[in-house]
Amino acid sequence: MTTLLSVYISRSNRNLICLKLTKTPPFLPSRSSSTRPTRHEQSLDVPSPVKTNFHGAGLVRSPAFAALPQRRTHRVPLPRQIRAVISREEKAVDQEGEKSSKKPQLVKQNTSGLFPWQRSKYSGSKTVTAMVKIRKKMKEKLLERFEHQLELLMKAIGQGLLIQLVSEDIDPQTGTGRRSSETPVLGLPKALNNPRFLEFTADFTVPTDFGKPGAILVTNLLSSEICLSEIIIRDSGDTILFPGNTWIHSRNDNPRGRIIFRSQPCLPSQTPAGIKELREKDLVSVRGNGKGERKPHERIYDYDVYNDLGDPRKKDRVRPVLGVPETPYPRRCRTGRPLISKDPPCESRGKEKEEFYVPRDEVFEEIKRDTFTAGRFKALFHNLVPSIAAALSNLDIPFTCFSDIDRLYKCDIVLRPSEPKDTGLGGFLGGFMDGILNVGETLLKYDTPAVIKWDRFAWLRDNEFGRQALAGVNPVNIELLKELPIRSKLDPAIYGSPESALTEEVIAREVAHYGMTIEKALEEKRLFLVDYHDMLLPFVEKINSIKEDPRKTYASRTIFFYSKAGALRPLAIELSLPPSAESENKFVYTHGHDATTHWIWKLAKAHVCSNDAGVHQLVNHWLRTHASMEPYIIATNRQLSTMHPVYKLLHPHMRYTLEINARARKSLINGGGIIESCFTPGKYAMELSSAAYNSMWRFDMEGLPADLVRRGMAEEDSSAECGVKLVIEDYPYAADGLLVWKAIKNLVESYVKHFYADPKSITSDFELQAWWDEIKNKGHYDKKDEPWWPKLNTTQDLSQILTNMIWIASGQHAAINFGQYPFGGYVPNRPTLLRKLIPHENDPDYEMFMRNPQYSFLSSLPTQLQATKVMAVQETLSTHSPDEEYLIDLREVQRRWFQDEEVVKYFNKFSEEVEEIEKKINERNKDKKLKNRTGAGMPPYELLLPTSPHGVTGRGVPNSISI
Repeated sequence: MTTLLSVYISRSNRNLICLKLTKTPPFLPSRSSSTRPTRHEQSLDVPSPVKTNFHGAGLVRSPAFAALPQRRTHRVPLPRQIRAVISREEKAVDQEGEKSSKKPQLVKQNTSGLFPWQRSKYSGSKTVTAMVKIRKKMKEKLLERFEHQLELLMKAIGQGLLIQLVSEDIDPQTGTGRRSSETPVLGLPKALNNPRFLEFTADFTVPTDFGKPGAILVTNLLSSEICLSEIIIRDSGDTILFPGNTWIHSRNDNPRGRIIFRSQPCLPSQTPAGIKELREKDLVSVRGNGKGERKPHERIYDYDVYNDLGDPRKKDRVRPVLGVPETPYPRRCRTGRPLISKDPPCESRGKEKEEFYVPRDEVFEEIKRDTFTAGRFKALFHNLVPSIAAALSNLDIPFTCFSDIDRLYKCDIVLRPSEPKDTGLGGFLGGFMDGILNVGETLLKYDTPAVIKWDRFAWLRDNEFGRQALAGVNPVNIELLKELPIRSKLDPAIYGSPESALTEEVIAREVAHYGMTIEKALEEKRLFLVDYHDMLLPFVEKINSIKEDPRKTYASRTIFFYSKAGALRPLAIELSLPPSAESENKFVYTHGHDATTHWIWKLAKAHVCSNDAGVHQLVNHWLRTHASMEPYIIATNRQLSTMHPVYKLLHPHMRYTLEINARARKSLINGGGIIESCFTPGKYAMELSSAAYNSMWRFDMEGLPADLVRRGMAEEDSSAECGVKLVIEDYPYAADGLLVWKAIKNLVESYVKHFYADPKSITSDFELQAWWDEIKNKGHYDKKDEPWWPKLNTTQDLSQILTNMIWIASGQHAAINFGQYPFGGYVPNRPTLLRKLIPHENDPDYEMFMRNPQYSFLSSLPTQLQATKVMAVQETLSTHSPDEEYLIDLREVQRRWFQDEEVVKYFNKFSEEVEEIEKKINERNKDKKLKNRTGAGMPPYELLLPTSPHGVTGRGVPNSISI
């Protein structure tokens, strides 16, 4: 005769579950050894789900809930009746009247009446409590909500989440870390102040000399993913934090349990013996094998080239692969989508609404996703009317007067469900319009950009044109003019004479207006240059030949003079075309006093702004921050354990970057995307970015002080802040940037010295060395043989490398991103492309220009469709999400990672420094002597002001490249 165990739930008390024993005939057949085990019984790398064993007989937990399982019976040979009770607060096991207490205490060894995990060869046992915090989704579909309620019951009886403690000590029998039993997270959730979180508990019975838990193995038996916020272990008065902030997927998707390490960072050589194997195993799991298509639930980081921007099946969407010898580029995160062509090997872009793969923890959270989507909706609405009009009239609509532009910021468009909009269009088009317009009450309007908010005509003045080279959205291309004549480095056999048309005579004539000789101006370092000639000239002919979406451009050079009054003024502009035997190819423009010269000068400045907008977006913004940062993030996850101090330091500065980069490849920098349709380089945009990477990008010059010295905008001075002295003191980007740079540098140096006290510990840290080696040889493969890569042998080397990375992700990106709408939202101030060359006397358009110069100027600007489209994108990219994490909040972000008081002090000091930076910048913006910061109707320079509310603010320095 055999005893059967069945489970029932009392209707009077839903928190009580009883195990009932019944008799069964001795001939009840057992499962054959050849019978295939159930999915939940199959072995895993991490021990399989809880087996509530009664002296060798296994009760296998039910599968993750999809439908209510059928009752199953199991053969359980028991010599006497056992009653098990599971309550909301604790699991108590009664064995012949004996009860175990939740309080940690020594238990007299008596193995005869204990479950197997309670038996121990050690002197006694104790109870350890785990508090598990889960973050709920903000929005759940109806089906998800229903499933959630049902699964809550499963959690209550231990069918949801299983956790297992791993000690830092070695088990002599297994040679690995001691492990507790796999224990279910029990009970209904505890109420918390924050409704977004749920807290559950789990109790472990472990030997008294189990040792300190160093890792936790987590298995999710539910049918859907859960976001594990953290686990707190309470053991005999000790509180040990295991930070999660990670998604744990269902075992159906990912059969391997997740490894969560305690918060205390340690170098590889300091890893406790009991968890050393798990540390290595976790790193192997995130690297993948480089094969197959990545699935949304995976946590795999790997490299690939940019072979997913075009579509070779469409003639107008063919784009070169970036990351090959002809077009070098940083690597991006591998997705493994199937190829649609083998020569060149181009990846499929998937379905229109499908997102590109990024590891699950890199995906936008719901608040961030909603903020991003709101910008896309605004882009749809503002583009709708111009695009329909363009389709019906078979032409695009230019701005005809400045009132057309002003109307974009003045008109409130209200759509009400009670007043359906009659589009006046029938058929499918009318139905489509009705569906878009009648979506509920909505208020849409572009905010007035800061550049014209208080002075509508500031953009017309030369002083503002010069100021934006120092304090605008792209203040990183201006350089000191050190010598004349200005020479090109391009091949003269292809691109003509290397000497610029901005000769010494031309410059001397303009400098004389300020009562100075050219020799004196050079000596006093008053002449500056923004030079896009060599970068753009190889692309000018191809750009000007684009037929499907015409635009016209030159390769520009601009000379500036820094006056004694503290204003940077443009002296002369050179616009170049490829050499031609039929016509002149270099044109020089200066400001004049007659009406014709005045309007020609306006057009010349507009072409310079068009060049500047393209270089800013494709080189300084995308390449030097977004694309260059991606390999650092991939290598950090692949080579540095989450326990590594460098991983913990960099973690806040990697947030959302892979996701925003994937979205950019999907709809921003792709063939036919926003950049191509709205910016000067068109379909040659990413080729231009690749050429810039090949000719100018180098890691050692990406730090702020090194970059300023390279451009001649600062001189090395050991007595000055950050070791450099600015040539123009009133250079807002550089002056404020050096404050942020210094604070980052101070934090990093203290942090590195704390963890690498031994000078040899840098070279002996195999994880760190593999990380730096992979960044150079895989992440930036096309630059791997360059001699300028920093060595990684000393704490000073590491500090410099980390400071560069954190600066790029925070201060540098903030300075060149969040001003996009404040400066570019007004099209005439910063046109992203021009559709006409400047007319000359013999040109057909010259007569029209002389008759109506305003119309000629406006009709050269982007069309209304192009302008509103790029405005919507710039507004989205300039928007801070409500869940943004800023540099000033770093101590709060990092507080949960560290229990080392000394390290906490470093972050507290850093936040205090950042608070002082904010005060200093606000004081500078009130200083009337600083002409590039303050003036009548002038917006203050706040792009490096550390804090910001959410929205488009033109200020705030986030920790990471998150938009």
